[in-house]
Amino acid sequence: MNRLVMSALLLAPAAALAASAFDGTWKVRMDSIQVTGKPDVYLIVDGAYNCASCDPPLQKLPADGAWHKVSGHAYYDEMRVRIIDPRTVEISQRLNGKDVGNDTMQVAADGKSYTGKFTNNQGAQPVTGTYSEKRVAAGPPGSHALSGSWLQDQVSDASDAMRTVNYAMTADAFSMQSNGQSYHAKFDGKQYPMSGDAGKTQVVLKKVNDRTVEETDYRQGKLVDEIHLAAAADGKSVTMTDKDVAHGQTVTAVFDRQ
Repeated sequence: MNRLVMSALLLAPAAALAASAFDGTWKVRMDSIQVTGKPDVYLIVDGAYNCASCDPPLQKLPADGAWHKVSGHAYYDEMRVRIIDPRTVEISQRLNGKDVGNDTMQVAADGKSYTGKFTNNQGAQPVTGTYSEKRVAAGPPGSHALSGSWLQDQVSDASDAMRTVNYAMTADAFSMQSNGQSYHAKFDGKQYPMSGDAGKTQVVLKKVNDRTVEETDYRQGKLVDEIHLAAAADGKSVTMTDKDVAHGQTVTAVFDRQ
């Protein structure tokens, strides 16, 4: 889910810029969010948590409710996995001793879906929301109900801190600002830093035309996202298509002008 949070994140003053199709404040339309591609894969068995779809994968992390060090992850260096009951698991994350995220996942009685409630503290304001995932494959016998393969079904609720983004474009540059994270990048093929981003993401911008921009994100020296932004001809919406290279998933969403 944190992927879906990372995909939606310095806006120059609008009066100082020539008007473009992107200039303004936008808010994601919740029912437009769709996720396709590889599933999320979890395994909780013998008191240990495994996540094959995480980047990098997590293996045999004790699910004992205590904090444990993990390495190689851009946004957290500690995790805590707590089994609440046979259908519910709470996963929390910290970075440099600061709580950055919490996700409580409860599997439905029929085992075909689960509902997640999350809090993310990586921005200027806490982000909260609720989402659901549908089962793609079952876990092995004897494992926790959360074990198996899942694909996001819908995001039913999210705070404005997650939903809102500001864009601005000039002839030679593009700007983004969302919940304390921002960038101002020229259309010159160079990497520019994402300010306020704990993962130290670098962005490369390409202007396809006056209504289409392509963003390529790099993190920890690797290509992680390819984002296509298309402003509608009527100026009322922007469609985002985010190919999450690291996880093999594609997120699409429509943002409405505010």
